[in-house]
Parts: sequence; C-alpha cells; structure tokens
Amino acid sequence: MANREKFKSNLGFILVSAGCAIGIGNVWKFPYVTGANGGGAFVLFYLLFLFIMGVPVLTMEFAVGRASRQGAVGSYRALEKPGHKWHIHGWFCILGCYLLMMYYTTVAGWMFGYFVKFLTGRFVGVSSDAVGSVFSEMLASPWEMILWMAIITVAGFLVCSFGVQKGLERISKWMMLGLLVLIVVLAVNSCTLDGAGEGIKFYLLPDFERAWDQGLWNVITAAMNQAFFTLSLGIASMEIFGSYMSREHTLLGESVRICSLDTFVALMSGLIIFPACFSFGVQPDAGPSLIFITLPRVFANMAGGRLWGTLFFLFMSFASFTTIIAVFQNLIAATEENLRLSKIKSVVVNAVFILVASLPCILGYNVWSDVKLIGGRDILDTEDFIVSNLLLPLGALIYLLFCVTRWGWGFDNYLEECNTGKGLKMPRALRHYFRFVLPILILIILVGGLIPKKI
Repeated sequence: MANREKFKSNLGFILVSAGCAIGIGNVWKFPYVTGANGGGAFVLFYLLFLFIMGVPVLTMEFAVGRASRQGAVGSYRALEKPGHKWHIHGWFCILGCYLLMMYYTTVAGWMFGYFVKFLTGRFVGVSSDAVGSVFSEMLASPWEMILWMAIITVAGFLVCSFGVQKGLERISKWMMLGLLVLIVVLAVNSCTLDGAGEGIKFYLLPDFERAWDQGLWNVITAAMNQAFFTLSLGIASMEIFGSYMSREHTLLGESVRICSLDTFVALMSGLIIFPACFSFGVQPDAGPSLIFITLPRVFANMAGGRLWGTLFFLFMSFASFTTIIAVFQNLIAATEENLRLSKIKSVVVNAVFILVASLPCILGYNVWSDVKLIGGRDILDTEDFIVSNLLLPLGALIYLLFCVTRWGWGFDNYLEECNTGKGLKMPRALRHYFRFVLPILILIILVGGLIPKKI
C-alpha cells in the first residue's frame, strides 16, 4: 500500500508499540506472579527469557508488517509463496484481537472505576475488612461495569478515529510519558515507607533456595510464560505497527528499545507493590485480588492514601488504555482492508461490536455467574485462556516458522528486512537457534498452558 499512513516520529512508534505491550500483564500479573514464584530468582529468569525469546519473535512480527505494509491477513498474502495458505493464520490473529478486547475492556473498566472511586473519596474512612466488599459490589452490578466498559470503549475508538498520527500516536505519546512519570513517583513513595527494605530485598535479590521451595522448574516455566506474554506476540497486535514504521532503523534495535521500556514498567510496578505490601504486612502472593482488594487496603491505611490510590489507578488506567487503543487500531485496519469500509464506518462497526461482545464477560460475574465453560472457568477466564494459552503461543510459532523456513517467507528475506536501517543487526549465526531451539521453547509454553494447574 503506497499511501499507507506512517508514524510521524520514531519516538512515536516506540511509545505506541511499548504502550501496546505495556498493559495489565505488566502491572497486574507480573507482580503477583513474581510474588507467587519466590521473588528475585523469578525476575532473573524473566529477563533471560525476554531476551532470548521475546525479542526475536517481536522482530519477526515487525518484519512481516514492515515488508508488506499491510495488516494481519494482507501481510501473509503479500509475502507467502503462490498457492500457500499462511494467510489463514491472519484471520485467527483478528479473532484473537476481538477475543482479547471482549474481556480486556471490562478489566480496564475496573481500573478506571477504581480511579474514580479513589478520586471521589469512596475509600475514605472505609475499614480494611470493608475494602474487599467494594470490589464485590462492583462485580455484582452489571450496570456499573457496563458504564465503565462503555466509557473505555467509546473513548478508545474516538482516539483511533483520528488516524495513526493524530489519534493513536499523539494520545499514546502523552499517556506513556504520563505513565512513566506516575510510576516513578509511586515507586519512590513506596520505597520510602517504613519496612520497605524487606520488600525490595524479596523482589530484587535472587534467593534460589526460595525458588527451589517453589519448584525450580515451576519458577522457570512461569518466567518463560511471563516473558513471552508480556509482549502480546502471536495475534498481529505488534505486526500492525511494523506496517506503519519507516525503514530508518533496524528491527532488532527497535525491539530491544520496546522490550526495555516494557521491562522497566514491569520492574517498577513491582517496586510500587512489594515495598508497600511488606510495609503493611500484606502477603505479596495474593494473586489477582492483589490490585483490587489487597492494594486498596494498603492505600486505605497509608498517609495520603486517597492521593496515592488515585495516582496508582490513574497509572493502571493509562497502562490498560494504551493497549486498548493499539488493538483497536488493528481491528479498524483489518476491517478497512478486508471489508473495504471507510475509516468512520470501520470505527462505528467495531465500536458497536465490542460494546455488545463485551457484555457476556460482564454478565459472567452476576446474571450468568453460574455459567462455566472450558475446564470449569467463568466467561472472562475462558476468553483469556483461549487467547493467552492457545492463540498467542500458537500464533507466535506460526510467525516464527513463516520467517525462518523455506516453506514460508524464508530466513534470508526476514534477515534482510530485520537488518535494514541503522542500529543493531541480527546475526546470521542465530539461524539454527531460530529454526530448532526457539520453536521448542514456544512449544513448552504452549503445552504447559494446556496442562491443568494443581490448586
């Protein structure tokens, strides 16, 4: 597509791509998975796998997008050999993005709802025991959750309606800069609390004895999963940004910058949560309830807790919203390219669909609370299971095989696209690692995600 819109600046591309990667997985899942897997040793393995797995697959999604200048389906069609059917995976990518937004908008709505609650003083004077009931009341009220979800969804599509440069890039840049300022302020505040030092030690000093108690293999596979999923690889959520980027910089250099920013936010979110937890005697492995029950209890007992709670959930709202507008852009582009609709029609059609398709997730906590699907999971967990445990690892494996085998686009074509521009070059010597080792690592994630976890 010769007239395809491009990012206005390289900084814009990095911040938008990082904004897509930086989401609830970084600032919600990363801290509690770290806590549940022994702290510092998990972080060490996480950084290792991010470098040897996440970065290479990210360059591949970017390469497919930049070489084709098209979205999920069109990129495969432009690059695959005549008669081949790699483009079928593009449709599954689009499906994955829709499924992701069918529950992600609800969770982002929770974040925004809690920002409003702290801002308006809902938690002032609330006892520690009563803090948990605020979350329960929200889940029991479909209309409240629909309101928060609708605000997030409409705002997201409104931003995207202005295009890549004037909408997505402009808003993401300011939100990401705001996010980075907020996370530093919040981390400094947490680290200066009484007793925070124990939390910092637990978080950042590797204790392999503690990791051994958790089961070293469990810690390693958890780190592998987190490093991989934090970048949302496999459903073209990153490929689309490759299609808008210039050829001034190599893809390895850009991918390292994005992963570094993504990792910085994940690590800093831990510096907010663990010192605060240890300072107030709260368990750091509290699981998903950490954000909506455990931390609000901490804020409720903290000096200036209303301010710090408001800032924390503003930060969480920024993190989730930057992901949402990035994925919305992918959906809009897919509709424009495959259904030949105008931008405005694509925005309206997708907005209406997401608003309706998000309702089952919301109703799964109240009206349809007795509905159990895959493995006894509720609706949200089922949607998340399909995306996180199936579509992401399987999709990443397909992108990998497409880029490094002779049946796909081919390693030479990938390497040429990857190394075009200024910056870090991908070594040709990694070819055999990409062809034989990396697929096995991704298969471990795929198989591990399908094995029922012991509770």
